[in-house]
Amino acid sequence: MTRARQRGDAGQAFPIYITVVAGLLFLALAFLAVGQAAANRNGAQTAADAAALAAAQETRDDLAGVWLEDVLNPDKWQAIFDGIAPGVESACWRAYELAAMNDAQATCASDGLLAYEVEATTNKTVGDSIVPGTAGKRSTETARAVIEPHCTFELPGEDAGDDVLPSLSCDGEDWELDPEDLTDLPGPEDLFDVHLAD
Repeated sequence: MTRARQRGDAGQAFPIYITVVAGLLFLALAFLAVGQAAANRNGAQTAADAAALAAAQETRDDLAGVWLEDVLNPDKWQAIFDGIAPGVESACWRAYELAAMNDAQATCASDGLLAYEVEATTNKTVGDSIVPGTAGKRSTETARAVIEPHCTFELPGEDAGDDVLPSLSCDGEDWELDPEDLTDLPGPEDLFDVHLAD
């Protein structure tokens, strides 16, 4: 009698065991689906960040180039530091290049020349998972990169003469510019800071 009851108890435990294993398998697949979605979102964010920074750095380099051309005309410096430079155009094309390198597509908008807003969408989908309707989903993330001038200066007085250039203070470093010897000049990274903004 006791032996028969033990066999009956063992038979009842087997369906519970199967149910528990099936539940654990379902949870594992659910966590896998969440991980796939998170990885896809991370890819989209990486693409957006890289694209926005690339566009901003391209513009920074262009603005620094214009400053170098006008280094002997300090009356134009402030406009350049404010992002007003004839001939310098939006560098959204650079954002599209970087997005493609990160297997994504991007839309880009520039706020003047000193900020870029990029929305990147992954080319890869989340993939098959137990969550219905997610197989064809692509992740989309945004990033904003800004260009901020590092430098301040004061124009010399009228009695200083035409051959005197202002002292340029860039992020705590002073540049004494000699119009007769312009070999040691600040670079783009000295003149402007490029970073992601919230």
